Amino acid sequence: MVLAQQVLFLLVSIFAIGLFARKMSSLRRTIFLGKKEQINDRKSERWKQVVLLALGQKKLFKKPIPAIFHFFVYAGFILINIEVLEILVDGICGTERAFAPYLGSLYPLAINFFEILAVLVLVGVIAFWLRRNVLRLKRFTSPELQGAPLKDANRILYIEIVLMSMLLLMNAADPHAHFLVSQHLKGLFTGWSESNVHLFMRLTWWGHILGIFAFLNYLPYSKHLHIILAFPNAYYSRLEPQGTLSNMPEIQQEVLYMMDPSSAPASTDAAPLSFGAKDVTDLSWKHLLEAYACTECGRCTEQCPANITGKKLSPRKIMMDTRDRAEELSARMDKNGNIEADGKSLLHDYISVEELRACTTCNACVEACPVGIEPLSIIMQLRRNLIMEESNAPQEWNMMFGNIENNMAPWKLSPDDRDAWTQA
Repeated sequence: MVLAQQVLFLLVSIFAIGLFARKMSSLRRTIFLGKKEQINDRKSERWKQVVLLALGQKKLFKKPIPAIFHFFVYAGFILINIEVLEILVDGICGTERAFAPYLGSLYPLAINFFEILAVLVLVGVIAFWLRRNVLRLKRFTSPELQGAPLKDANRILYIEIVLMSMLLLMNAADPHAHFLVSQHLKGLFTGWSESNVHLFMRLTWWGHILGIFAFLNYLPYSKHLHIILAFPNAYYSRLEPQGTLSNMPEIQQEVLYMMDPSSAPASTDAAPLSFGAKDVTDLSWKHLLEAYACTECGRCTEQCPANITGKKLSPRKIMMDTRDRAEELSARMDKNGNIEADGKSLLHDYISVEELRACTTCNACVEACPVGIEPLSIIMQLRRNLIMEESNAPQEWNMMFGNIENNMAPWKLSPDDRDAWTQA
């Protein structure tokens, strides 16, 4: 019987881990549908970003109360999974509490610590559920969060509750163990036979590990993928001041030639094929990584002045739309082996002109994001395509663009006459 359980455990583990690895490989392929971008400078600063943003959750603590609850869940997720190592050893070797003989008196201390964390996770998860479903905070009731996103957020909370409950009940059903929290649950088994209690313990043991495997394979389909991708996203996050916008070298060079015609070469290379981005394949892989790392917390939208004043723009929706479009192209690749044109694009079909024009480029969304995501960068790339490829801009903008091109200034004055007012 023990051998059969070991074989079953190995098969389930290999299947679950293999399924996860396959999906993550597909996800990596999807992210690299984006254009190449070199980000390998200032490595020590980048590791500092990982420690502060992803590991230390620095930005979350701008809102202390939700940050504390999130820290409960986060710490529990990281540290309680250390116990999963023992479960894996027990499953492979057919043992029970394999680490106990080696840790001695430290073992109950460790389990007591894990049980306290489990209770804190339950407190945090219940608080988050109440915020979403009872208090219904404004940033959790936006149109883009209705339907599947709301169900996804709640589904993860339910899974966390089940996993922590399984852990505590498993410890409570162990007749040889008396831990800090689970010992208060032993009354649930009053009147049970020893064999039934042991059977229940094994069932909760299996339920806990199967729940972990299910959670692992659900992550790539959920916003909670940020548990993993927050770390690389923090590493590759922007190090320059937030007011710095990335210029297109070709355009910048043209402006320099306009300011100093004598510096222009006799012949120039051909103009780039396109400006900005119309679809996710025109964005960089970093943009797509950010889309998948988005937590959908809504802090960006909450701070967006355009959204606050009733305009259609929601930076969170920008990231969600980018991810949805990338997923659509990935599904086409799985089905057809390529991403040939399907008559749709990120610009217009997912993100409207009205949304893009509402952005004031103030960087409030970037400052608010707890994991260093930049919705503004995607907005700017889409606006560049809109204006430079489609000539789609308000009349006032086009007048300014024409003046800059012809007069090297936003005003309709010849450069020679620009200082004429001083002679008046």
